[in-house]
Amino acid sequence: MVAHILVVEDESGIRNLIGDTLSEQGFRVTPARSAAVARATLEQSTPDLAIIDWMMPQVSGLDFIRQLRRQELTRDLPVILLTARATEDDTIQGLDAGADDYITKPFSTRELVSRVNALLRRSAGHSKPELLAHGKLTLNNQTHRVKIDGTTVALGQTEFRLLAFFLRYPDRVFSRAQLLDNVWGQNHFIEERTVDVHILRLRKALREHLADDVIDTVRGAGYRLTAL
Repeated sequence: MVAHILVVEDESGIRNLIGDTLSEQGFRVTPARSAAVARATLEQSTPDLAIIDWMMPQVSGLDFIRQLRRQELTRDLPVILLTARATEDDTIQGLDAGADDYITKPFSTRELVSRVNALLRRSAGHSKPELLAHGKLTLNNQTHRVKIDGTTVALGQTEFRLLAFFLRYPDRVFSRAQLLDNVWGQNHFIEERTVDVHILRLRKALREHLADDVIDTVRGAGYRLTAL
């Protein structure tokens, strides 16, 4: 399967160089000129690896990596930090923020490709399970499909991420704030009421195929995934 690489770099020349180099090596590349654009991309799908520039306007690469590490769906995303800062203290700061590897500018494209391949190999053994199951309900992280008794269930992206999160922690109660932090991210600017709306949508979609609700409301506490 072709690996998907997210390249977050505000300088178009470097962004294009990285994109062209990786595309020539057979990778699928999604470019993003800022953390905001990258976040919108992550709302649609999670890449196999991200290359993130440190010095970006508004949200720095370092801060963006910290955000990714606080979110359930991107907590384990392999990240290479790209920067012109090359001191030992800079390297330590980048790795402590959550980067898995570090490349300094200027860099050779051969080194870039080698580091991408090496990090993908290291992360392969630590990836999240592609298939999550709960009774007759299955969720495939690779195909982004949910099935109940073999029948495909149509879900929006947010409902899919909510269900995936619940499936990883069955019978555990999560407050609205915890769900916002883990599914939407800690830098969300939305009300907790939004969680209720998406829970209702998820329940409605699942109820078409199930006799009982699997997302239970725990009064005064939040929501949990119950047994089928």
